[in-house]
Amino acid sequence: MSNAGALDDTPVRSVSQLAEILAQGCKPRDAWRIGTEHEKFGFIRPEAANNGSNPQGGRPAYAAPPYAPAGIEDLLIGLQKSAPDDWQPILDAGSIIGLKGQNDAKGAGISLEPAGQFELSGAPLRTLHETAQELNDHYEAVRPLARKLGLGFAPLGFHPTASRDDQPWMPKSRYAIMRDYMPKVGKLGLDMMQRTCTVQVNLDFGSEQDMVRKMQVSLALQPVATALFANSPFVEGKPNNFLSNRARIWTDTDNARSGMPACVFEKDFSFERYAEWALDVPMYFIMRNGKMRNVAGRSFRAWMNGEHQDGLDDVTPTLGDFEDHLTTAFPDVRLKQFLEMRGADAGSFEMMMAQSALWVGLLYDDAALEAAYELVRERPWEDYVKLRSLVPMQALDTPWGDGTVRDLAAQMIGIAMDGLQGRGIVDDNGVEEWAYLAPLTALAAGAPTQAERWLDRYYGAWMGDTNRIFLESEI
Repeated sequence: MSNAGALDDTPVRSVSQLAEILAQGCKPRDAWRIGTEHEKFGFIRPEAANNGSNPQGGRPAYAAPPYAPAGIEDLLIGLQKSAPDDWQPILDAGSIIGLKGQNDAKGAGISLEPAGQFELSGAPLRTLHETAQELNDHYEAVRPLARKLGLGFAPLGFHPTASRDDQPWMPKSRYAIMRDYMPKVGKLGLDMMQRTCTVQVNLDFGSEQDMVRKMQVSLALQPVATALFANSPFVEGKPNNFLSNRARIWTDTDNARSGMPACVFEKDFSFERYAEWALDVPMYFIMRNGKMRNVAGRSFRAWMNGEHQDGLDDVTPTLGDFEDHLTTAFPDVRLKQFLEMRGADAGSFEMMMAQSALWVGLLYDDAALEAAYELVRERPWEDYVKLRSLVPMQALDTPWGDGTVRDLAAQMIGIAMDGLQGRGIVDDNGVEEWAYLAPLTALAAGAPTQAERWLDRYYGAWMGDTNRIFLESEI
């Protein structure tokens, strides 16, 4: 789901202008849509690594594919050529770095994370059934092209075997800026860039009041989603005592732009309050004359106020600059002209669909949203902020009140079930949307998380060979 319209060159004069950008996302209920984003790690399949006639011959099995040759670049080109009416290449200094959907794929996109993690940014769709079809179609398109290149893809929250030095860098200007800046503001930012994958669902709001309620509920419950979707128990081939190492990485990446902003839980939270928070998120870049200018660490607020800052004195901030800036803030729920749920590890097809179903059920039915709000207000907001730092290690077994997070998750899933039943959407085979919650229902009843299942395999059938995870999780 993308922000509407082209970037605006209107000069920024006030915070209210910036709030209006966010307010433009308000939509009537019948225009609410579901957008799902899903990342996955590429790897070199073992038969290709051992075959000198294959494009990957001589490269290590299970290593990340390069950008070029015979890597991510060729996969993007192949996808575009296979459906030229649907995909338009996105270039950065002459290198293809993604695909923009058009015609039948309108609103969708394919993009690259810093180490070549391959991401589908789904189109805004009306139902979860359409989301499932979109993801299946994406897998069906990627698989044959990837196999010809000797590649596979595994959706996992943190790379299970590679060191940071093992991972390639994609030729994307934005990532070069972040690569230089991240070590200045946190210990684990480069790990976030190169070794993590997530799945997120993007959802709409109808008004400012609706946005506030959805933002507060979803941000408070994001740690529960982290626990439910934990799928990253390995680091460089070994367990490291975390079930969601991806979530742990985010606790020391860049806390000025991530986490759970306190302003969201304040009584006067609004579009303007979020814009105020975003103004104090340090900048990364601006675009001028088609080129990206590195202004990492500068203040958008100071720029807007006309204060001297190197690299910004010769240009005036525009609304388009602020829209770009919003994409460089990484809270666990991000507000643009829709809401992005960002707390889950990447995972299987079934778990990706469950992630979308969970938040659609909670946020798109009025009674469910109100019930979810009453649930979270049983405890102070601060308790959910503390929970964020605890769930990466124990996931659903993290203590919560007189029980565990599994108990809170069960309540959350029950509300989502009611919300999806209230939507009453059925596909041509008679399947209702709530069916996608089945994996979460099992977790609430005591089933192991994805991470715990992988650990069982590691200590059992794999006999400590973490490389086995790639083919077993392959899309």
